[in-house]
Amino acid sequence: MLAMLFDGRSPVLRLTELSDPRPGTGQLLLDVRACGVCRTDLHIVDGELNHPKLPLIPGHEVVGTVAGIGQGVSGFELGDRVGVPWLAHTCGHCRYCLSGAENLCDHAEFTGYTVNGGYATRAVADARYCFHLPQRYTDLTAAPLLCAGLIGYRTLRMAGDARNVGLYGFGAAAHIVAQIARHEGRQVFAFTRPGDGAAQALARRLGAVWAGGSDQPPPEALDAALLFAPVGALVPLALGHVRKGGIVVCGGIHMSDIPAFAYERLWGERRICSVANLTRTDGIALMRLAAQIPLEIEATGYALELANEALNDLRAGRITGAAVLQMP
Repeated sequence: MLAMLFDGRSPVLRLTELSDPRPGTGQLLLDVRACGVCRTDLHIVDGELNHPKLPLIPGHEVVGTVAGIGQGVSGFELGDRVGVPWLAHTCGHCRYCLSGAENLCDHAEFTGYTVNGGYATRAVADARYCFHLPQRYTDLTAAPLLCAGLIGYRTLRMAGDARNVGLYGFGAAAHIVAQIARHEGRQVFAFTRPGDGAAQALARRLGAVWAGGSDQPPPEALDAALLFAPVGALVPLALGHVRKGGIVVCGGIHMSDIPAFAYERLWGERRICSVANLTRTDGIALMRLAAQIPLEIEATGYALELANEALNDLRAGRITGAAVLQMP
């Protein structure tokens, strides 16, 4: 099989021919058809997330077809199209797993970080953490659901019944969650990099009532601000736009340091919280919702061997929506 390999010495991935993996007990062997390129992949190759498996095949928004089935697997058949998310495995017996918070498991494994992922023509995955995908989406448009969609969905759920929702960083996650929020009758306010007219136009097309730069105030106070840009300076800024009793939810796995800010910005029972990973319950709920709502997924396709170009485009802010590797 072919894979884009990260060796830990350079952020540049190397196209490598490897032996095909074999499915172990409880695993699926997949012919990979597409894999999303996520900002978390950037954090890994840029050294901002510690202790990845090395060498590593990145990628955790994997769409594939079942090509082999290990012993003990149920619920999947050869030829099924499945999705593999960031959460690859949990212990099942710690306090978090037993309380329905498996996303916080201290012994969790993660696709494309601690186990090999989907920047390859073949992959293996624990069947218990794979999802059947809604048929209405192509491989290209289904891939972003598996992290951008899932993290966006969990982040929105942390906002409770907030009506006025601000989205900071209108990329892969925000452009999906904006549509879910609109479907639920919420008002969406989109904050982009200052001057990013393409992202602002996409936000308006997807139903945002307002779109502007992150340096601009919204026309109304927010009930919740969801942060997808990994910029710590946005936290106090967003707090200043959230009404009393509101919440700022940080949806990324990595963020630059949050600068000091006056207590009055937090006062009034405003809250700050983070989102960590996802649960399988989140995945099942999102796939059910995505089957009902015709989500418009903005995705740019790249050939597998152009993974470095895709990462560079993401790093430079040249992608509107999501980037997805497509396999030959």
